[in-house]
Amino acid sequence: MNRRTFLCGLTLGTLSAPLAAEGQQAAKVPRIGFLSAATSGVSSPALDAFRQGLRELGWVEGQNIVVDYRFTEGRSDRLPDLAAELVQLKVDIIVAEATQGVAAAKNATTTIPIVMISGSADPVGLGFIASFARPGGNVTGLSYSVGPEIVGKGLELLKEIVPKVRRVAILSNPASPVQPLFIREVNGAARSLGVQLQHLEVRGSNEFEGAFAAMAKERVGALLVVADAVLIFHRSRLVDLAARSRLPAAYGTRASVEAGGLMSYGPSVRDLFRRAAKTGALQQMRGTCGSPVLRSDRREVAGPLGRVYSDVRQQ
Repeated sequence: MNRRTFLCGLTLGTLSAPLAAEGQQAAKVPRIGFLSAATSGVSSPALDAFRQGLRELGWVEGQNIVVDYRFTEGRSDRLPDLAAELVQLKVDIIVAEATQGVAAAKNATTTIPIVMISGSADPVGLGFIASFARPGGNVTGLSYSVGPEIVGKGLELLKEIVPKVRRVAILSNPASPVQPLFIREVNGAARSLGVQLQHLEVRGSNEFEGAFAAMAKERVGALLVVADAVLIFHRSRLVDLAARSRLPAAYGTRASVEAGGLMSYGPSVRDLFRRAAKTGALQQMRGTCGSPVLRSDRREVAGPLGRVYSDVRQQ
């Protein structure tokens, strides 16, 4: 038995409490480290969905499992330090949200199992796993299988809502590892739709005002926000700025619509979180290191007041 196999079995063996006979006393309460770009102290539908998935496996937070949360509060530069904190706490599993979160967790440890939530449509290309069937290393979980083309579809839906629009601003975060893929895709969609694009990059909320001033100067007719942890975190601010600028805007997650945005097209985040708890976490807790990475292809179109107009699985 090699060292990695031994460590994997030792770590995952501590997570078998719910599968033991009722009444058996566990020597140690399992600990999950949760690494998120969200804000602390706020109940979110995504986290609620994750906890629901755990409960369906028999894990109840505060009873037979402990969850140590680490939130970036919208500052993705904090991810490496927060991931290191979870490693120092000797958690049994790290659940990492979004591409940057998965990268930070993977850089922080090669022995603690990591369950990624979404991560990327191409975790192989980013070096997170060797393959979906045999990921190798210590990363498993759930990946959103629809790639960058989802941004092009978002632009197409925005054009249907504002059919006369000729210039559209694209707001994205250059710090995101997948940003170049999304930009390339949206450029192709724009050519097909006969739309001119104004690309604007922001790394934080302090750059929002300047971006919207540039949009006004160029007289764009609509806005497409590329989903990113920082932009999702500051969604209320972006929705407010778009409303003040009288710009119809499309976003990458339903949460932005629930904050007052016009529309969104993107993954069903609730489905991702719930399935990550039920799939990646389940496989890890049953002691199968290197479990296959599962793909989620569920996406949704949301309109005003968070109403979901369609929620479909694409094959």
